[in-house]
Amino acid sequence: MATIIVDKIAKSFGATQAVKDVSFEVHPGEIFGLLGPNGSGKTTSIRVILDIYQPDSGSVTILDGPMTNEKLNYIGYIPEERGLYQDVPLDRCLTYLATLKGLTEDQIKERLPKYLAKFDLTEHAKKKAKELSKGMQQKGQLIAALIHDPEIIIIDEPFSALDPINTQLVKDLLIEQRNAGKTIVMCTHQMNQVEQLCDRLVLIDHGQVLLQGELSEIRNRFSTNEVIIDALNPLPEKLNGVSRIEKLNGAYRLSPQEGLSSHELLNELVTQGIKLNSFEVAVPTLDEIFIKVVKESGGTDE
Repeated sequence: MATIIVDKIAKSFGATQAVKDVSFEVHPGEIFGLLGPNGSGKTTSIRVILDIYQPDSGSVTILDGPMTNEKLNYIGYIPEERGLYQDVPLDRCLTYLATLKGLTEDQIKERLPKYLAKFDLTEHAKKKAKELSKGMQQKGQLIAALIHDPEIIIIDEPFSALDPINTQLVKDLLIEQRNAGKTIVMCTHQMNQVEQLCDRLVLIDHGQVLLQGELSEIRNRFSTNEVIIDALNPLPEKLNGVSRIEKLNGAYRLSPQEGLSSHELLNELVTQGIKLNSFEVAVPTLDEIFIKVVKESGGTDE
């Protein structure tokens, strides 16, 4: 049973239609990627899901029904525009935000120190938010979203301002939450993070769905018969069976001639005496698919 069902929602602001007939479902125990260029309708879709905006048409089902004030306590939300109180010490700010999610004083005293330690913020807990780095504020925002153990986590640009160590910490945390059966919607433009984390995704542009499905299925759908090889010696300019040779950081990307499969190309290279360290089918990156789909739709790749 889907935790979130978005059914043909539409939303306009004056003459601008931000979202048009967007539909998707998100299930427990998965990380779902909500992707799109700037201004594509991602944030509007999230705000409709959270009942911040009312859709002009269509509907959203959350936990088997419409959104209610009670259900908001089952959701952890991190907007792209961070929301910590800047002139309040971090621990007091997080305590207050936790009470808004229904936690008792005893629950906060038990959970908050553990989260502060997990995010290496214990020694900074008495500092005001404005005195913290952007990365520290981002970690504080993550604590605010997770401390009440929500069933649904909606996170907009989760890795913003984080260094590689803290990026990995957040990745591990999201995987941990997914494995615990939580429903996670991740809105981001960082395609490499989507490839590493997301089980399924939807790509929207100009308010419309262009692509959606399982990540592996989408990549297979856009795959070609091109291959990437690491050769022991430099390749000649021309090879039998190859229509194009492209150098790639010490490796080569080969496009077989029409009608030649990747397996047949491998046999052809061996026959020609090409010695290989590796040979693999070139699977398109999500960046490549993203750009291709958006451009073909007439949109932009900004």
